[in-house]
Amino acid sequence: MIITQIGIALCGLTAVYLSQDPRPQRQRWACVVGLAGQPFWFAETITSQQWGLVALTALYTWSWWRGFRRHWLQKVVSE
Repeated sequence: MIITQIGIALCGLTAVYLSQDPRPQRQRWACVVGLAGQPFWFAETITSQQWGLVALTALYTWSWWRGFRRHWLQKVVSE
C-alpha cells in the first residue's frame, strides 16, 4: 500500500507542478504524468472500497485523457 501512496504523491505533485509551468513544452507533460498516476489511485480506492473516490478517480482520468488528446494526439494528427 505504501507503493501506491508514493505513486499518488509523486505523480500528483509533479502533474500539478507541470500544469502551472509557464512553458507550454513542459505544461503538455502534466497530462502524461497525471495519467501515469491514475492506476495508483484506482488501486488505492478500490482496495479500500471507497466507491465515491473510485468515481472521482474515473473523472480525473477522463480529465487527464482530455489533456493528453489535446496536447499529444491532436498535434500528431495536425502535423
